[in-house]
Amino acid sequence: MSGSTECPAGCRVDALRAREFPYLDAAGRAYLDHTGAALPPVSLVRGHAERLAGGVFGNPHAAGPASRASTALAEEARAAVLSFCGAPADEYVVVFTANATAAIRLVAESCLTARSDGPLVLLADNHNSVLGMRRYASRAGVPVGVVPLRADLTADWESVSACLDGCEAVAGPGLLAYPAQSNATGVRHPLSWVAGARRRGWRVLLDAAAHAPTGPLDLSAVPADFVVLSWYKITGYPSGVGCLVARREALARLRRPWFAGGTVLASSARTDWHLPAPAPEGFEDGTPPFLLLPDVTAAVAWYRAVGRPAFAGHAAALTRRLLDGLARLAHPGGAPAAVVLGPPADADRGPVVAFNLLRADGSVLDERLCLDAASAAGIDVRSGCFCNPGVAEAVNGMTPGVVRDALARGAPEDVDAYLRLLRVPAQGAVRASPGAAANAADVDRLLAVCAEVASGPATRHSGPRVGC
Repeated sequence: MSGSTECPAGCRVDALRAREFPYLDAAGRAYLDHTGAALPPVSLVRGHAERLAGGVFGNPHAAGPASRASTALAEEARAAVLSFCGAPADEYVVVFTANATAAIRLVAESCLTARSDGPLVLLADNHNSVLGMRRYASRAGVPVGVVPLRADLTADWESVSACLDGCEAVAGPGLLAYPAQSNATGVRHPLSWVAGARRRGWRVLLDAAAHAPTGPLDLSAVPADFVVLSWYKITGYPSGVGCLVARREALARLRRPWFAGGTVLASSARTDWHLPAPAPEGFEDGTPPFLLLPDVTAAVAWYRAVGRPAFAGHAAALTRRLLDGLARLAHPGGAPAAVVLGPPADADRGPVVAFNLLRADGSVLDERLCLDAASAAGIDVRSGCFCNPGVAEAVNGMTPGVVRDALARGAPEDVDAYLRLLRVPAQGAVRASPGAAANAADVDRLLAVCAEVASGPATRHSGPRVGC
């Protein structure tokens, strides 16, 4: 992986398994879905319980002792997040949200409000939470551009720049939104795009939810305007806490379309008037999860005690092991039994491997067969398109024209009906994402299941897909 450190023998991340995730071996489980969610370390969970049992904490929207205690801990958490991101406190502010999706929506609803705000440019390799921003753009009459992916599911600055050019010609500079790391394939898109876009007058929203657990994040060097994080993705605990890390000047330009408890200093019931609270409180709707915010501070400390290079090296070694194992997987005649989506090597990718198993004739096996077999073996992986339709569209040659033609043939009521209309061999894949709680034995266990499924009878999965 680009920028990762090889995990040495006796790496302290390996020792975390018994100490922080003992429930895995106790249950005989292998967990390879860290991009979906990291697992909670028991020390963070115990720390939360001890803190609540030993203190009095109230709603921070008040002035009593219990409220002041919560407010102080919330400010500590904001400082911890800024430190985690390498974000200068005089340039950035932390807004706590329910998750990364809520942080993205906050930017979309407050930024894409009128054509004068400029266009929206998206990378095709984006999570649905980012792709959904185009609905706000459409309502505001804001032009939208989508940067296509290359055959290896990467993109280049030339394509991004060309899309920016096209949108600028219509409506001037606007907002570029892209993931630092693909949640579907693990491809790491260059952080240098941030500076390139900002030099042209564009604001940049960087989705760092999948990148932050192992990838470098230094906002003093990569000055994105908006960065979104989700803490259960990084350290497994706490869940229900996301962050919008925003440049103060960029946040000041946002116009919120509504107000709520906590976002105003004063308001009137009989007239349409309110006095907005300053950032960050002016962007935090309702009461923040004040009992969980100290867990963010503890999570940053826990993460730093091990160190990003150690986490990155551990995950890189397991990813390399999985990629090598899938490359060796073959049918008796030598035909490959697996294909990896995206670059086959581990350069410029995070610890995410999306793949399909193949029959001897090269046709793709239904990804749910592997998911079912892995589940039966006590292995957690993910299947589908991972809320990232752009990757599936690129893999299957689903151009906008193909999608429009498919929808013209009928109105699908579920995912399977949609796939039948598309007439593609496979929209879904299997995704394995190693992390702190995984080890080499888990990867080997999954590879054994893959070998068994690929060599088994050519069956079809009869159950419905619950989503893409």
